[in-house]
Amino acid sequence: MFVETSRRFAPFSRWRSIGPLILAAAAWGLGTVISKRAVAEIPPWTLLTVQLAVSVGALLLLSGPRRALTKLGTWRLGSLGILNPGIAYALSLFGLVSISASLSVLLWALEPLLILGLARWLLDERVGRLQVVLSFVALGGMVLVLYEPTSGGQAVGIGLTLAGVACCAVYTVVTRKLLGDESALSVVLAQQAAALAFVFVGTVLVVLIGRPPDLAGVSAEAWLSALVSGLVYYALAYWFYLTGLRQSTASFAAMSFFLIPIFGVTGGMAFLGERLDPMQWLGVAIVLAALLGVLLRPAPPSRASPSATTSAARS
Repeated sequence: MFVETSRRFAPFSRWRSIGPLILAAAAWGLGTVISKRAVAEIPPWTLLTVQLAVSVGALLLLSGPRRALTKLGTWRLGSLGILNPGIAYALSLFGLVSISASLSVLLWALEPLLILGLARWLLDERVGRLQVVLSFVALGGMVLVLYEPTSGGQAVGIGLTLAGVACCAVYTVVTRKLLGDESALSVVLAQQAAALAFVFVGTVLVVLIGRPPDLAGVSAEAWLSALVSGLVYYALAYWFYLTGLRQSTASFAAMSFFLIPIFGVTGGMAFLGERLDPMQWLGVAIVLAALLGVLLRPAPPSRASPSATTSAARS
């Protein structure tokens, strides 16, 4: 009886995760737009340090000292922050030196597909063929939204970016496996504190080798953009994402990444005066249609073993 009931209500956990996952995608997309203003004047590595410091400070205020980093499981999950956003974003920044921003975003669009494979392999999640097909359809829509004929790149930049993509995909799958009943807020705080420590060490090394960043001419508007983007892109986005990830499978949560460019270009239209051409609007429609198809598809059956099923039924 217990198994029958849990299977009957399993799809509703997916519905509960939709709101936080959409908010996470919105925060990442809009945070990217705000970061564009900051990175025009602040060096990328310095900007990353400022953003993470702001995020950690805000999360500390939200969680309170007594809830911060108190459990062993939180520390273990926190170490994943070195992987993402630490190493992953560092690789992405170095890769961005030799490739265009649009090509970088297109390469990051491969992350949901990589998560599908890792979730199937490491978490034993059932990923239906329909979801795989719709993921590729959504990827095609993203190409239409983001593709620029002048986009170019070098092998090193592409390789570094793909390595960052792989780090983020592994982060999602491992975090989902270890998350359990840990507080999403505490986990985000632990992970971003670890990422900040990693980035801070890199900043110190840069200063020691005699190449400190020149920040004398940075405007107040750029600093404000750095502060706001730290709150939106890191504190809010990761908090929303882990909240949604707790209530869904990793493969389902990954589908929300296809919404990030849509929120990004929407933010660009609202704040930067950018416009979409008809082909890009077609891409937006394709992405939304594919995601709606994933949302409305039946939830795949669980992989409960016969012994586990019998034991659960008796309870």
